[in-house]
Amino acid sequence: MRIAMWSGPRNLSTATMRSFGARADTSCVDEPFYAAYLSLTGLIHPMQDEIMASQPDDPKTVIEALTQGPVDTPIQYQKHMTHHMVDGIPRRWMKEVRNAFLIRHPARVLTSFAKKMDEVSLEAIGFPLQAQLFDTVCNLTGQRPLVVDSDDILAAPEDTLRKVCHGLDIPWDPQMLSWPSGPRPEDGAWAPHWYESVNASTGFAAPPGPLPDLPDALKPILDAAMPIYERLARYKV
Repeated sequence: MRIAMWSGPRNLSTATMRSFGARADTSCVDEPFYAAYLSLTGLIHPMQDEIMASQPDDPKTVIEALTQGPVDTPIQYQKHMTHHMVDGIPRRWMKEVRNAFLIRHPARVLTSFAKKMDEVSLEAIGFPLQAQLFDTVCNLTGQRPLVVDSDDILAAPEDTLRKVCHGLDIPWDPQMLSWPSGPRPEDGAWAPHWYESVNASTGFAAPPGPLPDLPDALKPILDAAMPIYERLARYKV
């Protein structure tokens, strides 16, 4: 089974990849469209040269690997960023994998994202494309994909991950609750910039506290993201 988990940045996506990677039956792929996204948009991101050297930037090559490439384990977990799926990257291939969506309250996303990036926008945090991709999967498969909220994982890791496994038709594995600290072989070339916190972890963090207060400059983005978050949150496990 090839599982494509669609997340925006700062959505607990790497910790969730760590969780699936702790399973003996699962191998992981980290943001395979990152180089293609940068190539198509012309954007400059931290560790740009390392990213471009580490991955193919041709979307068709990436898609072929994700859908037909060899996998050494019964399950392949693909960690995807929704904002990477810009125009120029085909989507029909999504019918060939098992899709799921990892969501997070936009106030938490914005607070975390702004600590790492100077420019923050609705598109950069991935909410519009997450909604589009959700609809794409519904239209391609005729079924509503699984949705999981990162706050629920932090509040009740075992209960929520059991539901995720059930929804994906894979067995529950208690190994998903912890992992060794440090980097992993599957980590993308950008890991030194983004993964400091998760590399120090051995499991999921404590349950989230109250929603953070945002500076005025970020509040219009929050207002635009909230309807998207609330729409997808209606379907969460």
